[in-house]
Amino acid sequence: MAANSPKKKQSRTQFFFASRAGIICAGALIGLTACVLALLGNPTNMGICVACFIRDIAGALGLHRAGVVQYLRPEIPSFVLGACLAAIVSGEFRSRGGSAPVIRFVLGAFAMIGALVFLGCPWRAFLRLTGGDLNAVTGLAGLATGIGIGVWFLKNGYTLGRSHTLKKPAGFAGPIIMLCLLVAAFAKPSFLFASSAGPGSIYAPLLISICAGLLIGWVAQRSRFCTMGAFRDLFIMRDWHLMTGVLSFCCVVFIFNISRGSFTAGFAAQSVSHSNQLWNILGMLLAGLAFVLGGGCPGRQMFLIGEGDTDSFIFFAGMLTGGALAHNFLLASVPDSIQSGILNVGGPGLNGMVAVGLGLIVCLIIGFSMRERWN
Repeated sequence: MAANSPKKKQSRTQFFFASRAGIICAGALIGLTACVLALLGNPTNMGICVACFIRDIAGALGLHRAGVVQYLRPEIPSFVLGACLAAIVSGEFRSRGGSAPVIRFVLGAFAMIGALVFLGCPWRAFLRLTGGDLNAVTGLAGLATGIGIGVWFLKNGYTLGRSHTLKKPAGFAGPIIMLCLLVAAFAKPSFLFASSAGPGSIYAPLLISICAGLLIGWVAQRSRFCTMGAFRDLFIMRDWHLMTGVLSFCCVVFIFNISRGSFTAGFAAQSVSHSNQLWNILGMLLAGLAFVLGGGCPGRQMFLIGEGDTDSFIFFAGMLTGGALAHNFLLASVPDSIQSGILNVGGPGLNGMVAVGLGLIVCLIIGFSMRERWN
């Protein structure tokens, strides 16, 4: 009887997801789900992009008025709810928070601005690369550089302080808010904005997006899948565990694109992408640094919200605000375009360039000032 007890089965499940095979399966499943979402309607090379989807949600709520990127993407709240269910079932739900919330908000905002200068989060960078968009190479180089700088801060005493145990309602507040967003996605109240053209008007069926988000949330919470964490662990401990999950993600998407004939290698005029390489690098450098200082990539932040982490919800609120600022103040990049056979190279305008520079300065100040020891 003991061998078949729920506790024993739970421990076996936990062991699997903590294993190398578990993280490989998790990465493959998340990659395949992203491919299916793109196949069924989400934008090309954007089956999943946490930053872009949060930006679209900001538009749907009227926080910005860029008409082409307004849609209440159901994948984001579903990530949180899937992770919440997994955390409750496994006994890992813990209400916690109170670790430098204002700084986390600022880091979330600048992480979003950096991602929108590149035009994608780390997940989308890998999706773009495996779809043939070679601009992702420079973006990933910038991401790795930003994470490397953040790792240096971690090695030299950087910390935002300990989070504190909170009463359970505080931890459930984030998932409840996400549930409300999901209800709004179904109900489509009149106050929501919705794009009639552009990326915001392109999406997979609602129920499929929700099921996909719940599945990813569950699997990622159990496996601790995190793109930023993969680089961090590799740089600090030479640990390839999380990186094997990311590589599995990439392999599945690459094979899927090759099999469907949708792999198109090149730099110019890729889908929702620009070939201004300097700002691809600097945008993702800012994002990578902010992700490390904030404790996780945007996907991981969503899964932590599901575990009851209110600090991650503050980071999400910062990203939501950053998405609104990026389009209200023309900070986001413009994609490449071809007009009359002539390539117009996109990228950020002056406002976006200044915002990235300011973000790097602010992140460096945070990194140096939030150190417990000085070497």
